[in-house]
Order: sequence, then structure tokens, then C-alpha cells
Amino acid sequence: MEFTAATADQIAAIRVNAGIAELAADPRFAAASPDLVEAIVEGIGQFAAGEFAPLNRIGDREGAKLANGEVSLPDGFAAAYRAFVEQGWNSIAGPQAHGGQGLPFTLATCVIENLGTANMAFTLLPLLTVGAIEALGHHGSAAQQARYLPRLVSGEWSGTMNLTEPQAGSDVGALRTTATPITAGEHAGKYTIKGTKIFITWGEHDLAANIIHLVLARTPGAPAGSRGISLFVVPKHHVAADGSLSGPNDLRCVSLEHKLGIMASPTCVMSFGDNDACIGELVGHENEGLKAMFTMMNSARINVGNQGVQIAQRALQQAQHFARERIQSARAGSPDKAPVAIVEHPDVRRMLLRMRALTEAARALLYYTAGMVDRGALGISGAQTRADCLVPLIKAWGTDVGCEVASLGVQIHGGMGFIEETGAAQHYRDARIAPIYEGTNGIQAADLVTRKLGYEQGAVLTSLLREAAQDTADFPALSSLADDCVAIAEWMTESASLDDRLAGSVPFCTMCAVAVAGWQLVRQARAAEADGGPPAAAKPVVARYFAEQVAAETRGLKAAATAGADLLYALDAEALAG
Repeated sequence: MEFTAATADQIAAIRVNAGIAELAADPRFAAASPDLVEAIVEGIGQFAAGEFAPLNRIGDREGAKLANGEVSLPDGFAAAYRAFVEQGWNSIAGPQAHGGQGLPFTLATCVIENLGTANMAFTLLPLLTVGAIEALGHHGSAAQQARYLPRLVSGEWSGTMNLTEPQAGSDVGALRTTATPITAGEHAGKYTIKGTKIFITWGEHDLAANIIHLVLARTPGAPAGSRGISLFVVPKHHVAADGSLSGPNDLRCVSLEHKLGIMASPTCVMSFGDNDACIGELVGHENEGLKAMFTMMNSARINVGNQGVQIAQRALQQAQHFARERIQSARAGSPDKAPVAIVEHPDVRRMLLRMRALTEAARALLYYTAGMVDRGALGISGAQTRADCLVPLIKAWGTDVGCEVASLGVQIHGGMGFIEETGAAQHYRDARIAPIYEGTNGIQAADLVTRKLGYEQGAVLTSLLREAAQDTADFPALSSLADDCVAIAEWMTESASLDDRLAGSVPFCTMCAVAVAGWQLVRQARAAEADGGPPAAAKPVVARYFAEQVAAETRGLKAAATAGADLLYALDAEALAG
């Protein structure tokens, strides 16, 4: 089935939820005129459909391959990536000082959404590069920025983040990779890097001329745990002062992981310093690596939430097409016993409407988050802390939506959904990684109830939820859900123990996300009704379904959010997991 971008819904989300007109009123983003916004949204949709989408099934079937230390992608990937770079899509929100277009993050979000809907695995390549640009842009030295950013911004080079190690998993503080200062010779002032990193997305490939690895490591005598971690830029090929490449660095891809999905995205085991000659440069100051890496991580977490929207949109589109084409059984209660398209059957309509409501609500939340990130960049009061609170919501719930919608897509296909040739199964397989990487969804929820809930003693989060409750008073279930979230937030802030907060963190995170996403979907429905035209009929129905059914059922999570931790520890570890 051919891919078609959700251009109209994206433009609605950019206008209503991100508030692009308000952003363009600031001189920094003045170039984001309505004409330019539409041109970017329509252009990237066409590009994604023409260049990335045709490679989606090929990439799934053939995958990335490792031979003699080099990773190659199937035919067509190199040409598509070259076109992506040459047309400037990677530079949309890049800093103008380094060759970027300086447009809002909101528009870069749309670029990533369309590319990822067309080909999720392929789009992980530019997604990680964006994070590297963020980290070096905020924490790199002027010399590092001049050397690396222009080619990262253009996409000529790609970037990675290297956190995870075999023994450490999500416990970054347990890493063992070392960085030893070099005191003499041509690399004096730099460091030798030695260690192994796993799960490195696009850690090795043949599409970009150089790969810029951002690597967490520990210097001699550094404090134990996360306080002793530093960040280093470690290029695949050494970069001379003039930006030219000057020979390979001492690093290699040892193996590729065999995975459930995203087959075209090489997930690498990377070895640094096998010959004690891997050279890296310190980014920022020693022992401040985690702070620098979290700049990269926050960008990645929003974009992973974006992946939930991407895979949901692709699964929805395919299910809609199948439901219109598949003829099976007469409509229940109809005097005409001729078989009809399955879209006419109530349960299929239930699934399709749920898929659409979840997808469009997640998109509304995504662009609301992106708009707040842009407002934070403009220095608008309160925007950055609100954006920080939204990050775990879009990452966790957005990726959960991706999994649910992809699963429903398989269900609508029936038995054919379980057969690989339809493509529905690929969406389901690809979706499953998103709730895991860039911090599991449990980690996102923990971040919400510990760090983010602590902002201004809970006032940042509760003000967001109160605003949602007040603005959805005409949708009682949705408004009541937001009120429930406020009550839970106050209980967690004032009374609950740390264990109790963590025990209820996942259901609470889901409740908050549904409340805010539903509010943003309602805002879209009101705008559609005010504008008139064909979307005016559909969006209010989608919003009403979300408010009356999705929000209503989500209120049932309150019991789990406030149950506390006692029952979770009623069994000892042996009785629970023995």
C-alpha cells in the first residue's frame, strides 16, 4: 500500500497546538510564515512518500548487514539519504551560524514525523543526529562547534549517543568505559577512550562520510556513580582543524543485534580502543557528562514519542485502506444479505475510530510539546518547565499509543494481519522498541513523579492540568480526568512516600498524558468547527470519542495510581519471581 502523509492534520496541529503564528511573531522565527509552513509540510510529505516509503519493506526484509567491520544498507538507502541531505531537510531547525535554517523545532518535528511514518527504521539516522547537534550546540567548545556542527547540521555526517554498556543497562552510573588524558604528542589535551557500548543505533553504516559518536566515559579518579561521568566526542574518522578527514579512529562495530523489528536500523555493539589508540575530545567539563547527554536525551525522547505517532499513523492508514477494500459478511440487521466492506461492521468501526482518536490525540500532544520547546528557546516565562513536564508524557504515552494502534491494525486485518506479506505485522514489530529505548516508559513515569513533580512544589504540573480541566468543562469525563490528575499530584507531593509515588507513576503518567492530549484534541475540534470545511465534521467526532471513551476509561487508573507500594511488596522476591 502506498504511503500518504497526514498533511492536513499536521498543519492543524502546527497551527492550533504548537501555535506557529505566535512563534512566527518573534523575530527569531519570523521566517515561519504560513506559506513557508505549508510548503515544508507538503514538501516533506511528498519527499517521504517518494524516497523513504518505498524502502520500508525492503529494509525490513533485507536489514542492515555487517561484513569485515563495515555495515551496509540495502540498495536505495544511500541515494535516498543523499537526496535528504541535498534537499536540506536535515537543517530545518539547525543553528544558522552553522548552516542551519534556524526554523522552529516544531517544523523539524514535522520533518521527522513524515520521514518516520514512511520508514521508521531509516529515520532513526537523522533523529540521533539531531540529538548530537543539540548536545554540541549547548555544551561543545567554539572549536568543536566549528569543526563538527556544519556537517552534522547538513546531514553530511551523522551522530550517535553511546551510553549503554553490557553490565549497566539503564544504570548509566555503572559504566566502565575509560577516558585517559593525553599529555604529549599530536593529541595532547585529548583523551584515549577504551570500552564497549551496546545498543548503539546507527553506530556504523555506509550512508554518511563520518559518524560522530558522543561517548560517556569515566576519567581517572572520577567520583563513583553518575557524578563521575564525562562526555566525549569520538569521530569514526579523525577530523583536521580545517574539517577534512585524516584517517580512521580506533573504533569498530563488533556485531549487529538480531531484533524484533526496525531491521534497517543497525543496532551496534561498538568497541572503542582495541589498539589503545581511540582518540576523543572532552565536551564541556569533566564529571558533567550526564548533564550534557541529557540535552541530547531530551531531544531524543520527544522524537521517540514522535515515533509512536509515526507508527500509529502508518498502521491506521493501512488499516483504513484494508477495511474499505476487504469484503466480508452482511451488515448485521440489514435486509440486504450481500457481503459488505468490513468498514461497515460496528466492531471494525470501533477499532478504526479508536486508532484514529489515539493517533490524532498523540499528534496534538506532540506538537503542543514542540511548541513549548520553541517557546522555551525564545525565553518565554514558564515555557521550558512546562515543556520539561510534557516530555515524559509524549515519550511514554505516545509510544504506548504506537503499540496499541499497531496492534489494532493487525486485528483489523484479521488472519492476514498475522501474515508478513500484508505489512501490518511489521508496524507491530517496529513499534515495540519505542517504549524501551531513550529511557523506558517506566523511567519516564519515575522522572515525572520525582523530578518534574518537584518543579515549584508541583505547581508547574498542576497548573498545566488545571488549565486542561478548565478548558474542557464541556467534556465532563475529560475535565474530570484532569481534576483527578491534580488530586493525585497533590497527594503525591504532600503525603505519598517515594515508594508510593513510584508504584503509581505509570498509571499517573498515562492519566496526565491522556488529559493533556484530549485537551489539545478538543482545541483542534473547536478550530475545525470555526473554520468550516470538510475537516469540521470529522474532528469533533474524533475528539468526542476520545473524551467520552478514552478519557473515561483512563479515569479507572486512579485506583492504581493511588494504591501505594504495600501490595507490590506483599510477596518477597523469591515468592514473586521464583
